[in-house]
Amino acid sequence: MTAQTLLYIIIGVILFDFLLERFLDILNRSRWSDSLPESLQGIYDQEKYSKQQNYERVKFKFRQVASTFSLVTMLLMFLLNGFAFVNTYAVSSVHQPILQALIFFGILMFASSILGIPFKYYRTFYIEERFGFNKTTSKTFVLDILKGWLLGAVLGGGVLALVIWFFIWAGEYFWLYAWGAISFIMIFMALFYSNLIVPLFNKQTPLEEGELRSKIEAFSREADFKLDNIYVINSSKRSTKSDAYFTGFGSRKRIVLYDTLINDLSDEEIVAVLAHEVGHYKKNHTLIGIGLSVIQTGFMLFLLSLFIDSPLLSLALGISKPAFHIGLLVFGILYSPVSTVFGVIINAVTRKNEYQADEFAAVHYDHVHTCDALKKLYVNNLSNLTPHPLYVFFNYSHPTLLNRLEAINDNDV
Repeated sequence: MTAQTLLYIIIGVILFDFLLERFLDILNRSRWSDSLPESLQGIYDQEKYSKQQNYERVKFKFRQVASTFSLVTMLLMFLLNGFAFVNTYAVSSVHQPILQALIFFGILMFASSILGIPFKYYRTFYIEERFGFNKTTSKTFVLDILKGWLLGAVLGGGVLALVIWFFIWAGEYFWLYAWGAISFIMIFMALFYSNLIVPLFNKQTPLEEGELRSKIEAFSREADFKLDNIYVINSSKRSTKSDAYFTGFGSRKRIVLYDTLINDLSDEEIVAVLAHEVGHYKKNHTLIGIGLSVIQTGFMLFLLSLFIDSPLLSLALGISKPAFHIGLLVFGILYSPVSTVFGVIINAVTRKNEYQADEFAAVHYDHVHTCDALKKLYVNNLSNLTPHPLYVFFNYSHPTLLNRLEAINDNDV
């Protein structure tokens, strides 16, 4: 294979990803309707449904513009030797391979972030604002970007430096050491994410004493679930959308409720949401998710080890001297179809987990409150309740509301 052929393959992969996303978007658009479908009677009213459909249309148009801009930018970087230009600057600045890689990816990530700011601003202050979701101030918007850059430099740069160091030190077996280190980092983050990362962006406060906490503690005792850490996060700082999540495991487990959730749902519905999160823990879904991520990471690093030494990866970008960071960039693009397959598998497992957590909440607490809570969450967030099945297959980590309600009712709980 020649470098020119590999370049064509790279561009082909990029175009395939773009066209697949647009095809799925068009399929999803085919499910839009101006009149309220019979299946949504009693969930959406006509006015709310029209607003939701308009929300979908606006987001669809925005995605087309943003993704097309991203595609054109990427193709120009390849066709105009933009990556070779950045690499020349990085290599001429320092001689240490790790520092060269950090400068190379640092420039690319910074430039990508800068180009993405206008899109992020429009989505936040025009689309989300137009539909009544946005609570983000300009100050919070800017601080979020700066904090994101800092986290990317520390975490992303640290992992990249570690992987390259393993490559220099261990040679062809570097992927085993990198796999172990990255797996450790993933487990560490699963345990301490809420303690270390979340506070940089949001305040978390223990759920105050009162009727709601008493009901939650009563359910926890009945479900034989030791729960000491119930926190409320000030999500209303950025959006009116509601949610809750479970994080950690063992003594580090924690359930976090959005403050908007507490405002939007009744106490019984909130307990039902919490019961769902407890179901994730009882069914070991957190450990399953970590396990799948570890397997995927190991497979990716193994494939990387087979190709990273090939000069062809660098030559495809017009760079005569091979470098780890160039090979990593090219491999990341070529790995995209494999990543899509893994994504489909992980989404399927996650959707199954959601059904199991729903069943746990319905059985161990109350199926009516579970259904009512789900309805409010989906409707208040203007969620699309009738997406195309193929779009769900590729993109949804959660089942649709109608599928979840049907599964709960089919279980006769």
